[in-house]
Amino acid sequence: MELRLKILLFAVLPLAIALGMIAITVRHHALSLAQQQQSIIKPAYLATKDVELKSYVAIAKRAIAHLYDSGRTDEAIKREAKAILERLEYGKDGYFFVYDLQSTMLVVHPRMPESVGKNMGSDPIVGPLIKDLIRLSQNSDGGYRDYFWQKYSGTAGSSDPKPKRAYVIDLPKWGWMLGTGVYLDDVDDALTAIELKVARNIDHTMLWIAAIAVFSAIAIFLGLMRNIRERTALDDMLHQANLELRALAQRVINARDEERKRIEKDLHDGVKPSLVAVKLKIQTGLIQLPKSPEETTVAENTFQSASVLLKESLLELTNIIRGIRPSGSLSLAQMLKKLTLDMTHPALAIEFNAQGETHGLTSDAEQVLFLVAKEALTNVVSYAAAKHVSVKLEGTAGFVRLEICDDGVGFDVALVSKNPGQSTGLRNMKERVESVGGKFEIISSPSATCVIVTIPLSNHPFNNH
Repeated sequence: MELRLKILLFAVLPLAIALGMIAITVRHHALSLAQQQQSIIKPAYLATKDVELKSYVAIAKRAIAHLYDSGRTDEAIKREAKAILERLEYGKDGYFFVYDLQSTMLVVHPRMPESVGKNMGSDPIVGPLIKDLIRLSQNSDGGYRDYFWQKYSGTAGSSDPKPKRAYVIDLPKWGWMLGTGVYLDDVDDALTAIELKVARNIDHTMLWIAAIAVFSAIAIFLGLMRNIRERTALDDMLHQANLELRALAQRVINARDEERKRIEKDLHDGVKPSLVAVKLKIQTGLIQLPKSPEETTVAENTFQSASVLLKESLLELTNIIRGIRPSGSLSLAQMLKKLTLDMTHPALAIEFNAQGETHGLTSDAEQVLFLVAKEALTNVVSYAAAKHVSVKLEGTAGFVRLEICDDGVGFDVALVSKNPGQSTGLRNMKERVESVGGKFEIISSPSATCVIVTIPLSNHPFNNH
């Protein structure tokens, strides 16, 4: 997975999980609150209906109180009372009903006149209900009863029984049961409306949370994309700066090499021929000196000393010229072989081994390998106190590797690298190798040190072998 996708995933995913958990928690608590609200509202609503029913029955009783309290029990006074009760209505379905103690219907809804005077106790469905209502009415404060009854408001509901709650009292002087009831489907409708409103509120809350989540994700996405673009631009600038720094380092090395070539040429073509000419003239003068021992002994000794000195100077100058730039007529393996032979002495054995071909190397890469080998061997001689050094040159189809390993005293590579005064040589070797696209490594322990240089061939990309 790409870094950008990982950043986006780890930034947006926790937010999405958090908002999802918040949404689930809010929905759960909202539903729980709605259920608690309904469990509180419904009993309270029913309690108000009970008070309302009791008030209606009290009104009906007061409406016939002047007749009931007259002390008369004849049919005429009862007919007058029934006439009053039949005219009492409230709302579309509010009416009063009266039964005698034998379950005979005396007053009922105007839409059921055919049931008046009919004994309902024998009805297998209505009979038990009427008898239970009569029983409840005989309590001291009357009684309440829930049941199903036809609702007469509207033709659609006339044949569909609805839940109903009734309150009944008895009129013992006349042997009556007086009551009224309210239909509870209105209560259910009100509770359903409340539940729907709560559900809509929950849905609106969920939509707000979803909108906040979307806007937050978009904001995070845009912010991350901006940061990623800025980071990418900075990475590109850093990469370009590294390329320019590497090119600058290469130009410095090229300038240094050109200066060395100039010095080499000046020494080889200017100073060296002059010294050779002087040497030849001295030798010629020696030949031309008179042979008288007494006259020539002092001069001859002087010329001989000068000749020896010039010879030594020419030898030293030749070594300097070769040290500035190895002979172009020798291969890399030959130059390294000569270097190891020149630096071998009785206390230090240097073994050289070459495998494979190095024809794909550029001249700059060959020079870098030679100079790194010379610097590494110089460090071994100066600091390692080694007895044996192995120099191995390996050429393959894709790269050339140079390994220089000794058995001397090692050092802490990290510690030395942090000290600018001690790491100049190591830093120079590393910069030389990297200037030709190579890889420079140092592995050191208390009893051994290895310098490993790997340079890819010009027709192969670098890879870690």
